[in-house]
Amino acid sequence: MKEFFKVTELAKVLETASAFPRVMTEEIPLEQAGDRILAENVVADSNLPDFPRATMDGYAVFASSTFGASDGNPAYLTVYGAVEMGQSPDFSISPGQACRIPTGGELPAGTDSVVMIEHVAKLDDTTIEVYRSVAPGQHVLTVGEDFKNKDTIIAAGQKLRPQECGLLAAFGRAAVTVYKKPVIGIISTGDEVVSISETPGPGQIRDINSYTLSGQVLKAGGVPVSYGIVADDYDALSDRCRTALDRSDMVLLSGGSSVGTRDYTIEVISDLPDAGILVHGISISPGKPTILAKAMNKSVWGLPGHVVSAMVVFKMVVLPYIEHIAGMTAVSRQAPGISARLNRNISSAQGRTDFIRVRFVHKNGELLAEPVLGKSGLINTMIKADGLIAVDINTEGLDEGAVVEVIPL
Repeated sequence: MKEFFKVTELAKVLETASAFPRVMTEEIPLEQAGDRILAENVVADSNLPDFPRATMDGYAVFASSTFGASDGNPAYLTVYGAVEMGQSPDFSISPGQACRIPTGGELPAGTDSVVMIEHVAKLDDTTIEVYRSVAPGQHVLTVGEDFKNKDTIIAAGQKLRPQECGLLAAFGRAAVTVYKKPVIGIISTGDEVVSISETPGPGQIRDINSYTLSGQVLKAGGVPVSYGIVADDYDALSDRCRTALDRSDMVLLSGGSSVGTRDYTIEVISDLPDAGILVHGISISPGKPTILAKAMNKSVWGLPGHVVSAMVVFKMVVLPYIEHIAGMTAVSRQAPGISARLNRNISSAQGRTDFIRVRFVHKNGELLAEPVLGKSGLINTMIKADGLIAVDINTEGLDEGAVVEVIPL
């Protein structure tokens, strides 16, 4: 007779993520770097911009030459030359002078600001009227205003969004060192589970979890590899787990994590090379009978067989582990939730963290969170849901009207 598992608080489970090593790194072309995790601090090798640059079309001036200018009392300036795009001006401007400059053009020596073209009237080829005064530095990007030489422009552990890739391009980085995408092995277990190409017989179900988990792994930036369906047989499951462990950075088994006479997951995981069970049971709902083990310095998970439970556990527990081994820092992993007002009461039992599926409802200009109720085996509740809200382990529920943070799915 198997012993009942002892549950561990979610916070303690998440703390264990740091015990697992990160994946290896690789250098890739910048055009392939989107959504990858940076593996090195990138330090500026020059100022950005490295010359004073106009941010408006107009005239480059010495600011004091425009002080006091207005519609009724314009400043009269002598036009001297024009700045060409992509060229450094080889002349200087004196007080009382101005030169034509386009957006992005380099300011000539002697100027410190730009008067917008809309605030200027041309009297003749050599004289303009200025109707607005400008302050020093107005409509100008100064040298190093964006980033200074030797600044750390992007820290290791940051996911590279389009804006970070653009910044790397601005500094001429044609290649970048990133962490490899973690390979996640996925195994479905159970005599009742059949391929999606088969028609289920009595008591059988199609393999949903391999596909939902693969989708979640892809969304997390990993590479899912399915190792198929394994019946409730110790030797078969052990062989498949060892193969997956050898070829993956993490292994997910769905089904067989609860206490049942024919569930071999805990035994198989315990017998893996250098294995140790870290967690068997987490104080969350859904997902209480989750297993976490460490084998060959990799995490091996036994997830619940019910699709909703498996997906919630992945989102709230497994995902932080993937993000950690993928190289993300704690700061970069902190994706903000969406604030909404709860539109009905929610009851919850103390002693566990409840994750409630909710959907967004817009009413009278306010964003509401409406609970999507249903059992853990019903995938339609995940289809309808936009996110999850957490009811704290020491809370007995949430009242209608409470402002909650919705974790997007």
